[in-house]
Amino acid sequence: MPRTTDRARQADPHRGERAGSGHVDPAAQEYIDAIAAEHRPLFDRLHRLILAEHPEASVVLSYKMPTYKVGSHRLHLGVWKHGVSIYGLKEDRDGGFTARHPELKSSKGTYQLRQQDADGISDTELRDLVRAALAD
Repeated sequence: MPRTTDRARQADPHRGERAGSGHVDPAAQEYIDAIAAEHRPLFDRLHRLILAEHPEASVVLSYKMPTYKVGSHRLHLGVWKHGVSIYGLKEDRDGGFTARHPELKSSKGTYQLRQQDADGISDTELRDLVRAALAD
């Protein structure tokens, strides 16, 4: 495996970081490295929160996007022109997120976050969402 250079570490301080007992798959890391600058802060915020709540998560590429695997549960983050979409959520496993933010739900199990939407959502609320979505 190539060593992470100081320049790569400065560009992405989480590059190559292991997710607890899990890992970041090279294909998922490649996707993350290619995220456009305007979407990177929101993606990085969600990525950090997910790994903080579930350090045992493995990050792989599934459905052409980073997927956080904990046991039999999956949470997908995809970057699109509007911002970041969260896929794979079930309303009974969302920590009450749907009830508080019904306007962000775009289809069954899919939530679209623009940076301006996410600015009004606390880290605590996002942690609750992640915790519920990936809990056994």
